[in-house]
Amino acid sequence: MFPMQRIRALALSIIVPLATAAFAASAQAALDVEKSTLSATFKQMNVPVNGQFRKLTANVHFDPANLATSKARFDVDVASFDLGSAEYDSQVAGKDWFDAKDFPRASFVSTAIQQGANGSYAVTGTLTIRGRSATVVVPMQYRKDGAAQVFDGVLPIKRLQYGIGQGEWADTSLVADDVQLKFHIVYNGQ
Repeated sequence: MFPMQRIRALALSIIVPLATAAFAASAQAALDVEKSTLSATFKQMNVPVNGQFRKLTANVHFDPANLATSKARFDVDVASFDLGSAEYDSQVAGKDWFDAKDFPRASFVSTAIQQGANGSYAVTGTLTIRGRSATVVVPMQYRKDGAAQVFDGVLPIKRLQYGIGQGEWADTSLVADDVQLKFHIVYNGQ
């Protein structure tokens, strides 16, 4: 074997097992879609309305002992927002609300995590909805449940900041600007 071929063979003999181990580790850690929920609560004509996003993906690495390496990314299929009525769901996915055709996903990407008291954390990151991004601080409670990591919290947002509700729906006397995003995330493995 020529020297360059030996180097390639050696590199492959090191890289392939490492890549396989990394893939196996990432395959073991996954969002439990059956147990995880993301809902939005708002008021329409001063009546509370609650809807749930049915499709959510996540990539989480959370180590309470090493917050500097901890990170999270959540992506939500906005067309999966379920208000309990196909007619309303279709309207909310439309151009005046989420505009799911042009902006199919909303996302949150963490940039820093700080520990608080009694299992609480403050997760700073970028929330993007309808192509509009803002830095937010998400208050979160964390606990272990067997091998699973469980994250709970509520993030208040202003819908108009993200362009949610165009035209007549920009009127906050019809639909309030305040929205509570409530999450219960169960992430298996690490």
